[in-house]
Amino acid sequence: MAKTGVLETIPCAVTKATELKKELEKLVKAILGEEDYRVEVTDEAMRVLSVLKELKFKKSLKMVDDTVVPEEFKCPISREIMGDPVVLATGQTYDLPFIQRWLNEGHRTCPRTQQVLPHTILTPNHLVRDMISQWCKERGIELPKPVKDVDDEVHTDADRSHLKSLLEKMSSSLSDQKEAAKELRLLTKRMPSFRALFSDSTDAILRLINPLSPGRANTHPDLQEDLITTVLNLSIHDNNKQLVAENPLVIPLLIESVKSGTIETRSNAAATLFSLSALDSNKLIIGKSGALKPLIDLLEEGHPLAMKDAASAIFNLCLVLENKGRAVREGAVRVILKKIMDCILVDELLAILAMLASHQKAVEEMGELGAVHCLLGITRESSSERNKENCAAILYTICLNDYTKWRDIREEENANGTLSRLAESGTSRAKRKANSILERLNRAASLTHTA
Repeated sequence: MAKTGVLETIPCAVTKATELKKELEKLVKAILGEEDYRVEVTDEAMRVLSVLKELKFKKSLKMVDDTVVPEEFKCPISREIMGDPVVLATGQTYDLPFIQRWLNEGHRTCPRTQQVLPHTILTPNHLVRDMISQWCKERGIELPKPVKDVDDEVHTDADRSHLKSLLEKMSSSLSDQKEAAKELRLLTKRMPSFRALFSDSTDAILRLINPLSPGRANTHPDLQEDLITTVLNLSIHDNNKQLVAENPLVIPLLIESVKSGTIETRSNAAATLFSLSALDSNKLIIGKSGALKPLIDLLEEGHPLAMKDAASAIFNLCLVLENKGRAVREGAVRVILKKIMDCILVDELLAILAMLASHQKAVEEMGELGAVHCLLGITRESSSERNKENCAAILYTICLNDYTKWRDIREEENANGTLSRLAESGTSRAKRKANSILERLNRAASLTHTA
């Protein structure tokens, strides 16, 4: 990697690390502060820790100037300092993940000498490993660690050259663009290492989406579909999330693609917004860009392929307060409640509705749209403990804000004892909410009798 490219990426890595630390702090607070925190919160905390660890290691490697690394410490394939040097049958030393990938691809020759290999046994080169260790120690550089996932981490000069040639085609003829787009879609799907390559270049994303003109992205629907799907594949790689979202052209392009294109394009554009919104900073960027209205419209249209992706994106975006208000203003409550009443994506949409219930206007809309009867019915009939819990949480909020709905809840309780059963056998959170509702009903009844 050229020295200038290394120096350009260091501030980006520092910014990403700071963002991840803030995200981790929120997750840890949620774990320590809530008795019945969700398992997903711990999973996300572990993921963030893993990415921070990777950034720490890569930052150390990037501080090494290639021009001062002794040649015998560099892998002939990667041209980078070796983390796990091994000897091939020809006596040449390579970094294990790179030569292993070479062999996995079916090659049976030495990359450097082109000799046919009598065998493919790889022998650890302890001498070179010790020399690299000593060299790193003297310069205060962290010793490169062996790569565990070969496919995810290994980048060769050939990979970089191939990516460069494909991106160059994005400024060529339409036929070249379509051919390159299909190959990039396939490579970024099958090869995690190819996804990771994009984070090494400051302009790769911009060159990738070059054929899609703002306002006319769906001029060639097949090209749009391949490129949007490629962006989706890239967004899966953690180190790409901030890079992709902070490009000023990407989010508007994704929003346009949620609105128009093939149904797979629209679905994958929604899925990309969901993937990018894993970072809190991206949630704000996406929300401010006006993504919620097109996502809500896509959900309302009801296409089976696209609804779940749209719902997932809406859920993630509404984890931040600002986007809850935006979603409510854009009509999310009406659309979501209608889908739930039609028994469509009930699990996913109840979770969103429970989040939106902290917004006053959302609660008012729920009351007006007949949410109480619907939620009581789900609580009574559903076998999903999570759905019952979300229903109880929403009903509790409605009770706090609209006492005119108490009558409906009391009638349900008198007829079926729905909340009493939930207070006895629900999740810990469902029990608390159900008991709080019952206490309010009993207190109101007591005051009525007294009066």
